[in-house]
Amino acid sequence: MVKIDLITGFLGAGKTTFIKEYASYLLRQGLNIGILENDFGAVNVDMMLLQELQGEKCELEMISGGCDKETHRRRFKTKLISMAMCGYDRVIVEPSGIYDVDEFFDGLREEPLDRWYEIGSVITIVDAGLEDNLSDQAEYLLGSEAADAGVIVLSRLDKDNACEEQENRIISHVNRSLERIGCTRRIEKEVIAKDWDMLTEEDFAQIQNSSYQIESFRRPEGTEKDGFQTLYFMNLNRTEEELVPAVKKLFGKRGCTDDSEKENNKNLNDIGRVFRIKGFMKNQSGDWMELNATTQKMTVNPIKEGQEILIVIGEDLKEDKIRECLEDKCTEGAENE
Repeated sequence: MVKIDLITGFLGAGKTTFIKEYASYLLRQGLNIGILENDFGAVNVDMMLLQELQGEKCELEMISGGCDKETHRRRFKTKLISMAMCGYDRVIVEPSGIYDVDEFFDGLREEPLDRWYEIGSVITIVDAGLEDNLSDQAEYLLGSEAADAGVIVLSRLDKDNACEEQENRIISHVNRSLERIGCTRRIEKEVIAKDWDMLTEEDFAQIQNSSYQIESFRRPEGTEKDGFQTLYFMNLNRTEEELVPAVKKLFGKRGCTDDSEKENNKNLNDIGRVFRIKGFMKNQSGDWMELNATTQKMTVNPIKEGQEILIVIGEDLKEDKIRECLEDKCTEGAENE
C-alpha cells in the first residue's frame, strides 16, 4: 500500500517550506514521491513554489477549488485514485490552511482508496510566533489540526530567544484550543522545536514515522464552516516597490511598531481581519518576486517563475477597500502622510 502523509498548519505557518525540506529528505532515502496540492482556492500559488522538486522521482499534482466542498471532495478522491497507479512509495498531501481534517480521513476510508493507501503521518506546522489572541474560528482550526497530529513541528523560531520558552508557550496555546473544542487530548512531548536548518536525518525520520491519532472534538457554536474568505487580486500591474507598502498598510491595523505607520493607518476604513497575503509580483528590474506575509512577518524572495496575483485570506474581508489599498487609492489618512 502507498503511504500517505497529511501536512496541516494554520494560514502562513510554513507548510510549503516544510514540504520542500521533508520531500528532499524522502528523496534522499531513494523514495518515489508524489505531492498533492489540495487547495480550495481558484489559483494554487504554493504549487509554483514546489516546482524545483519536480523530477524523475518526484511529481506534483494539484486540485484547485472554485467549486463547492462536495465537488472538491470528489476531485480529491479522483486525483488519489489516479495517483495510486503511478508507483509512488509515498504521497504528501498539502491542503489549504483552512482545511477540514475530517475530509482526509473520510476519503481514505472509502473504496477503493482504503485498499490502496495507508495513512503514514499527520504532521502539523505551527508558527512559533502565533498570536495569543485568535478569533474563535482560528482557534477551532488550530485545535482541530493539532488533535490528530502525530507530531507538531514549530516554524519561525526566534533564534535570539530560548526555543524552550517558545515551545512551552505554543504547547499551552494548542492545549487551550483543544480544550475549547472539547478534545481530551493534550500535547506534551509530540513537538519538534528546532530551527529547520538544524534538522538532522534522525529528526526527519522521527517526523516520517510519527503516525497520527484519531480524536473526537466538536465545532463550537459561532465557528462557521465558511468563516474564512479568500480574495484574489490579479493583474494589479504594480511592482514590488509599490505593493510591499500597500501590504504593510493592510496589516497596519493589526499592530504597527512604527509610530508614523500607526498615524497613517488610524483612519483607514475597516478592511476586515487579514491573516495572510501571498502571491507574486515583479520588481523594477522585471524579475519575479514571491511575497508571503502574515501578521507577524513578511518575506519577499526571488523566484524563477510567477504569476501576477495576490491572495488575501482572512475574516469579514472588504474586497473593495482592500483593492483600493493595493491599487494605492486609499484616501483615508492621506492628510497625515
